[in-house]
Amino acid sequence: MILKAHLGLLLWALLVGLSFPAVGLISADLPPMLLTALRFAIAALALWGLARRAPDRWPHGAAWLLYGAMGLCLAGFFAAMFWAAHHATALSMATLFVSVPLLAFLFGLAAGLERRGWRLPLLLAMGAAGALLLAVVEAEGRASVSQGIVFGRGEAVFLLGCMASALYPVLSKWGLARGWLSSSAAVRTFWSLALGGTLIGALGLVVEPVAALSKMRLRDALVVVYLGLFSSAVTFWLQQRATAVLTPAAVTAYGYLVPFVSMLLLFLQAPGRLGWEWLPGSVLVLAAMGLLWRDDALSRLAARNS
Repeated sequence: MILKAHLGLLLWALLVGLSFPAVGLISADLPPMLLTALRFAIAALALWGLARRAPDRWPHGAAWLLYGAMGLCLAGFFAAMFWAAHHATALSMATLFVSVPLLAFLFGLAAGLERRGWRLPLLLAMGAAGALLLAVVEAEGRASVSQGIVFGRGEAVFLLGCMASALYPVLSKWGLARGWLSSSAAVRTFWSLALGGTLIGALGLVVEPVAALSKMRLRDALVVVYLGLFSSAVTFWLQQRATAVLTPAAVTAYGYLVPFVSMLLLFLQAPGRLGWEWLPGSVLVLAAMGLLWRDDALSRLAARNS
């Protein structure tokens, strides 16, 4: 089960990395929040086929509040990302996003889900440094680099979104530990996506022009369906499945591999971009992930032998 969780998160990183080029194929004049709500709706419908088979598919009591909080985390992150994209530089957002595993560790520590110590925060910092180096190299020559890393209103809003993203696996793990959430990863993913999509859709109806959806072309619709099925349904299901056996910090640490996947895709599309400047970030990311896997394996081996 542990090995499946790690392999699943590797697939998660690959799917998330592949989603960025797909998002770029969508027409820029379409409302992003409403598109995300549509994407979440497609994902939830796809997952319902699995979720409805679970005996505990319907939440009870406090579970509704917890699923609502998890959905609010998803809606909060995407809403913050869309708003901040017009008020913050790409490099500043990339810098803040690599803080998510560290934030998840701190939230998990406060909730009693992480073990105290210096080694895990150090490895997470190593992975964050590597991912940031890859983001800087990828953005080299853009206006975002020349503007530098700043912290203003846009960055503050996106930091709140990153905190919401970090809190999502913590709430999932916390609810599982108390028996409030379904034991089925499909059920947990379904309700968080359904409620999150409802929240971000409601916000989109208020701040975005609904009529703009009429401009959607067939290609746009196909990309949204792809993102809903693979970049939402499958990725969040893989994350929820891993959350049942790994800590929030370990789950979110796989986000460091996303810029590494993006780098590999860039090399396939433009081999001329390959250079030594990509090496330091790649080495740091791969070293951090390798050490995290090693520490996880050793700790579980020690637990079995004790």
